[in-house]
Amino acid sequence: MTDFPVPAPLTTHGPARVIAMCNQKGGVGKTTTTVNLGASLVEYGRRVLLLDFDPQGALSAAVGANALDEPTIYDLIMGGVKDALPVVQHTFIQGLDVLPANIDLSAAEVQLVNEVAREQSLARVLRQLTGRYDVILIDCQPSLGLLTVNALTAAHGVMIPLECEFFALRGVALLIETIEKIQDRLNPQLSIDGILATMFDPRTLHSREVLHRVREAFGDRVFETVIPRTVKFPDSTVAAKPITEFASSHRGAAMYRQLARELVSRGGAP
Repeated sequence: MTDFPVPAPLTTHGPARVIAMCNQKGGVGKTTTTVNLGASLVEYGRRVLLLDFDPQGALSAAVGANALDEPTIYDLIMGGVKDALPVVQHTFIQGLDVLPANIDLSAAEVQLVNEVAREQSLARVLRQLTGRYDVILIDCQPSLGLLTVNALTAAHGVMIPLECEFFALRGVALLIETIEKIQDRLNPQLSIDGILATMFDPRTLHSREVLHRVREAFGDRVFETVIPRTVKFPDSTVAAKPITEFASSHRGAAMYRQLARELVSRGGAP
């Protein structure tokens, strides 16, 4: 495996590159990857905003954000709150901020249907924030509905976490078809940054076969970095800390740091 170089420090910050973490299948490691990739990029001197765009609010909980009695991304995209900056919350890691979400966001899918330029609602919000960050990571909900279309319309790149399991493979072609439609109709600048193999267990033939088939089918679109299956990820989520803080020397933390270096090397982040 390539030993990706440590990224050079940045002399200035912004405008941010926006990356949507997307897969219509649940439980493939989208939230885990958003949190831990973000924390790893911060370790390399990048300013990162994590955007929770899933009504389940798992990302907000994973970094200890208050999404109950504070304004959320829902208030911003629906226009109830105009100024995005006060809605951003700082995490305990300097340089890592979060835009939280809660169950209110599920109503947006219905309410946005009658809005003018409904696919652009998130992009309008992010225009206020891109100058303050180097990377904005959007944790999408597990569906291809209007919220996910908003995320892909606002993004420069899309990263597809893919569980090393046979059924996870089946939906990737549909997802790529959706991405190509958005490139064609709404966001010509959108690119696929890569497919990330997650929950890999090298002890099982099944995991190894799925990884081989993914690399065979998608070639250079697949990241070299592979995220292992480990109990440390749910443990760190319960502790509301990225694995880079919770178990800094663990192999899972090393792999997310490597993913951050690979993303920068590929031009997917500044």
